[in-house]
Amino acid sequence: MAGRTPRELRIRRHHRLRKRVAGSSVRPRRSVFRSNIHTYAQVIDDTTSRTLAAASSKDSTLAQSLAGQNKTERAKAVGKLIAERARDAGISQVVFDRGGYKYHGRVQALAEAAREAGLSF
Repeated sequence: MAGRTPRELRIRRHHRLRKRVAGSSVRPRRSVFRSNIHTYAQVIDDTTSRTLAAASSKDSTLAQSLAGQNKTERAKAVGKLIAERARDAGISQVVFDRGGYKYHGRVQALAEAAREAGLSF
């Protein structure tokens, strides 16, 4: 594995994870991506390749409330927002796709906030 960048390693882990995790119309996949600054989440139906709901820390509805918060607190707000938008789309159960990241920090905060807001996975 010499010479592999952290991004390449994460993508390899994500491909390994995606062999087992797939979203359907009954139970779509909730995907997470985190950049250095922002956190993004989507609810995806893999059978039709459509995004059913999306939220991010760049979202205009969250911009005012996220000012001055750290990245973990922003991820919690994104988790609540994605759960709201999924409920509005009629989705209550999803399959969690952590995107090759450890279930730790921002990814864990987003997942727990979504669970508290009523999304089950």
